[in-house]
Amino acid sequence: MFLAVLWAAAASPAVLGAPVAAAAPGARTPLVLLISFDGFRWDYDRGVDTPNLDRMAEDGVKAAYVTPPYLTITSPTHFTLLTGRYIERHGVVHNMWFDTTTTEKKPYYQTQFVNECYQGEVAMVREVEPPLYNYKNETAWRRSADTVMSWFAERRLDFVSLYFGEPDGVGHRYGPDSPQLRAMVRQVDRTVGYIRRAAERRGLTERLNIVVTADHGMSAVYRGGQAEEITLADIPGFSFADVAFHLVDFGPSGMLLPKPGRLEAVYGALKGAHPHLHVFRKEEVPERLHFAHNDRILPLVLWADAGYVINGYFPVQFNKGEHGFDNGDMDMKPFFRAVGPAFRSGLEVGPFETVHIYALMCHILGIRPEANDGHLNATRHMLVGGGPAREEEGGGGERRMKKKKKKKKKKKKKKKKKKKKKKKKKKKKKGKEGKEGKEEEDGRRRN
Repeated sequence: MFLAVLWAAAASPAVLGAPVAAAAPGARTPLVLLISFDGFRWDYDRGVDTPNLDRMAEDGVKAAYVTPPYLTITSPTHFTLLTGRYIERHGVVHNMWFDTTTTEKKPYYQTQFVNECYQGEVAMVREVEPPLYNYKNETAWRRSADTVMSWFAERRLDFVSLYFGEPDGVGHRYGPDSPQLRAMVRQVDRTVGYIRRAAERRGLTERLNIVVTADHGMSAVYRGGQAEEITLADIPGFSFADVAFHLVDFGPSGMLLPKPGRLEAVYGALKGAHPHLHVFRKEEVPERLHFAHNDRILPLVLWADAGYVINGYFPVQFNKGEHGFDNGDMDMKPFFRAVGPAFRSGLEVGPFETVHIYALMCHILGIRPEANDGHLNATRHMLVGGGPAREEEGGGGERRMKKKKKKKKKKKKKKKKKKKKKKKKKKKKKGKEGKEGKEEEDGRRRN
């Protein structure tokens, strides 16, 4: 689940940094619609008829897949999409809003109705779903799409982000390989088609750039009638009596705040206790995950291997699908499509990180991005007249592959040259030794 169904602004600060005034009437400014289908894995369209997603790829850009940040759960990954910052930098480290002092935890839907205002941080338009919102309701999805198109056409907004809570819910309940999941993928496809037709009806196609992606993927955890569960309370030497605050029972990931003086005891009990459980002091979390340098990240970070889940006191796993695994796992990768006047057509690109999408949107909108961890060069090659991707900035899978091949070829050539040189040297040495031997023999004969 995400913080809101619809966020919108004239480059709203809650979305893209500093506020930007709406364009003057009649100005042909570019528009951007960012759509997130929660939990849509990169390969969900395989083996399912998706004519609208296919057409979007033909008319625009399709990526092999995209890599979300770690932790691969909804709120943190969405904030990366909207800020271009890794989770340790934007600070939304979990789906739960928590206070380690009071040990209070609140899920997102209990906090979305709290209205806090920060200086210079004002969202122009915000709508939130009611507590019992039906994320599967296709009629409601179409209403949301119509609302967004009216905002673009009548309120002169230049950026809107639109969120749909599926196929995440179905993936959790029935698993990523279920017929129910495939049916939901078809619903997503119909919705994409509806949105594009709605843009056409409003006369927005010459200005509107649509980016469709997701926050994370989904992995099966319920096989052969049961889930593979790691229950912390069953681990010898570990006790929740040593823990002041914890975030566990959220699939395959967890965080612990040990009581004063108990960190090493808790760490020692858990480290190596299960072959599929990874336990790190937060400062030792692998740098590639960018999940260490933030005060909100608790001192001990845990995650399980693919297919396993972490429980606290009891086995409580009812879901057949989960996310929250290492972002290097292919099941955690979402999909990516983009279409509109800014994008090239019929282009398939290599994988890239979702942290770069913010810089891409800012560039299309013509606004200066806030400080972020992404780079336009990772996605520039998707744009009309954008040129090739620069591998050194983290973009362009196809260029990276070429460079890799070139490097390999160069290495091979160098090795061959070295071998040849060695052979030549050996031959020369042999020749020299032969010559010296001959001279010695001649000398003996003369004597």
